Amino acid sequence: MAFTGKATYGGGADLPELVEDVSDIIGIVSPFETPLLDHLGDPKRAAMSTVHEWIEDSLLANSGRINQSSFTPDAQSATGIIVDDTGVFRVGDLVRPQGSSEVMLIDEVNTGGSFIGVVRGYGGTTAATLVDNMVLEILGNAALEGDDAPAARFTTRVRKSNYTQIFTSGIEVSGSLQASRAYGISDEVDYQKQERMRELLRDLENCVINGVAPSSTQQGSGSVRRSMNGILHSLETNVFEPGVGAIPDGEGAGDDELSEAVLNAALKAIWDNSSGGVDTIVVGGAQKRKINSFATGSRAYLPDDQTYSDMISVYESDFGVCRVIMSRWMPTDSVLLLDSSRVGVLPLQGRSFHYKPLAATGDAISGQVIGEYTLEFKNENAHGVISGLGV
Repeated sequence: MAFTGKATYGGGADLPELVEDVSDIIGIVSPFETPLLDHLGDPKRAAMSTVHEWIEDSLLANSGRINQSSFTPDAQSATGIIVDDTGVFRVGDLVRPQGSSEVMLIDEVNTGGSFIGVVRGYGGTTAATLVDNMVLEILGNAALEGDDAPAARFTTRVRKSNYTQIFTSGIEVSGSLQASRAYGISDEVDYQKQERMRELLRDLENCVINGVAPSSTQQGSGSVRRSMNGILHSLETNVFEPGVGAIPDGEGAGDDELSEAVLNAALKAIWDNSSGGVDTIVVGGAQKRKINSFATGSRAYLPDDQTYSDMISVYESDFGVCRVIMSRWMPTDSVLLLDSSRVGVLPLQGRSFHYKPLAATGDAISGQVIGEYTLEFKNENAHGVISGLGV
């Protein structure tokens, strides 16, 4: 029998006695995650000035390069060699041309010039064929017994710097709205604080990766906004591209594709230049899929398996165990290779993100969320980037 009494549908949408059914959960779909900042963690200290500085040093070089296209009498018996920098070498150094088994003994160094004299085939080793730009690896120095102390040599420490950047967002809520009852929100001002904080953290990670300081007046002025140099802009030494230098062409759909050969060649080049080890790979979505595909050919599944896994979160190679971080803010054609122990995101002393109430000028609650941060990027040659990759 059909129901003939009063029902919810009988009064239409404006039935006055029914309470609106609105969920108390507010959904946010905009991306705001900060995986790189989460991975780096909180810094151990704060920056003490808007110009943040740190000091870097290096050991004396233990290799040099030949700077000579022709040799007298020939490349296998020449005893005089022109090099890029004679200051790298000392009399008594045992030197091996890279890629050969020969050991040479340096018996003369033209200080201030470009010439070194060598004894070829030292210790009965087989003389190699020397070529221009060949690396000469210094095995060590053989000192004479009872000889005077050698002249002191030393490196010069270098001061590096970056600049703090102010991140801020305003909040203004009318007194009426703050006093009103709202679904899903008990305090409108507090809700706005949380929203603006998410946005500023998102922007901080983006600037840590992609930020650039102004070309002049970097410390800022009344008309110049101060901004930090991000990781990509700070890299100079280890900037790689498939098919260029020691980095081979990629594999798969094109020569610019990211492959294990490309990734490992870049990791090796960084390992050659620094004592650290890359432990973090930062990629966008496109390159993360390429890394996942490294293991496609070796995956195996049993008939009872109901889950298909297509993800690599840690990549282990001869040159380090690397956590793979996927950040939305990475350029789609690039892969960052970082030693996270040398990277820090520091707030200016007392200026980490916080809410600052502002004086009311009317019937509204005013304030701003504000923070000031900089990137401390130590030893840029301990990190690298592969760019120009296909997507």
